[in-house]
Amino acid sequence: MTIAEATPDFEADRSDRAFLGHPKGLGYLAFVEGCERFSYYSMQTLLVLYMVKYLLLPEHAGGVVGLEALRGWYGGIDGQPFASKIFGDYTSLVYLTPILGGLIADRWLGRRTTLILGGLFMAAGHFLMAFEGAFLFALLALIVGVGLFKGNIASQVGELYGPSDLRRAMAFQIFYIAINVSVIAAPLISGTLGEKVGWHWGFGTAGVVMVLGLILYIMAGPWLPADNRPGKNTEAKAAEPMTRQDGLRVLAVIVLVPVMAVALLTNQEIFNAYLVWADQHFQLTFFGTTLPTSWMITIDAAASFSMLAAVAAFYVWYGKRHREPDELGKMIIGSVFTIAGGLCLVMAAATQGGGKIGLFWPVMFHLLNSIGFAHILPVSLALFTKLAPKALNATIVGIYYLAFFGANKVVGEVGTWYSSMPTTSFWLFHVATAAVGLVAFILFKLFLAKRLMGKAETVT
Repeated sequence: MTIAEATPDFEADRSDRAFLGHPKGLGYLAFVEGCERFSYYSMQTLLVLYMVKYLLLPEHAGGVVGLEALRGWYGGIDGQPFASKIFGDYTSLVYLTPILGGLIADRWLGRRTTLILGGLFMAAGHFLMAFEGAFLFALLALIVGVGLFKGNIASQVGELYGPSDLRRAMAFQIFYIAINVSVIAAPLISGTLGEKVGWHWGFGTAGVVMVLGLILYIMAGPWLPADNRPGKNTEAKAAEPMTRQDGLRVLAVIVLVPVMAVALLTNQEIFNAYLVWADQHFQLTFFGTTLPTSWMITIDAAASFSMLAAVAAFYVWYGKRHREPDELGKMIIGSVFTIAGGLCLVMAAATQGGGKIGLFWPVMFHLLNSIGFAHILPVSLALFTKLAPKALNATIVGIYYLAFFGANKVVGEVGTWYSSMPTTSFWLFHVATAAVGLVAFILFKLFLAKRLMGKAETVT
């Protein structure tokens, strides 16, 4: 992800309060991002279930172009492990390509053209999912599309406001709400259509919503900041030289990325082996009706949304009475909750017996894991932006997302163990990775934080 500098020829209009007291452009950007996230999470929710329950079955797999070659590349694996490997590569690459997408926007095409191209690639990828033979081409189109799109929309939100406009912080909260609503809605709509009506209905719905988002973005042109496309005669700005302290901060970021990747494993596994496990073993039938397995993602998204708000409110209350923990302190607390959530999955597997697993332990997992998520994800992004030297701000944000690249890549590998490992052992491994993250955060705070990060600045 890249955050472009403010474009000087766009004059922020403080009198524009057409959308909830904010500029009209914010409404467009929030809805466009909501459409993109709806399409992305529709795909991520359905992908593993689609492969395990349909595409990779012998009667369908033979028609997929390039699938046998990919199977050979992965060592000849089949079934759920094969699906896990594909999932891991797909979801890791969508967090790697935004760095390239930001570079393309900043150096050549400008973010508007780059974003539109990304939307077109994503829509094409969703529609290609309707053709079984084009499955791998669809994934490739989606990887390219997310890379071109993801980093080039959020940067426009801040540019709607002048430097001293106090509405800026609330604008990003509104923007984030649109994302969360989409994550909740995607499994309910596309997941239900995919599982109950037909897989292609789910993927097709994601494509239609992406096209609607693209149309909205094009319509929004007059209310958005000017593009950042470099002119032919634009001279590159001289970069500010980095100090020794800046170098230490960059080193701190590099050290934290793999730690973050390990700490995120349990959360990222929710879209992979967890869904397969839920489909096979969870009690999802109530009053004669079987709920779509994808609704577990809606439960998770709703819990995440609620706990983000609850944790933020808690620290507002706590901060008035006690000293609030710093970023690393909160990440340590988050790791404890992640471990507790993982242990709920161990308990669910250990107490299953001969029947289906009731939803008590899974719901407790989503609740506790979401509290951990609220302490780690937003806080870690704030920490990385705090560490970023001015000359490398956008680069550091891009590096931050490498943690998700690494986590999803490892999740794809670890997910292959699900079919051959006892389920209790499988989830105990995830608990162990969260414990590794906890220990690493503690060690970093005790021995490296002051040396690498320097003295904390007082924010006024």
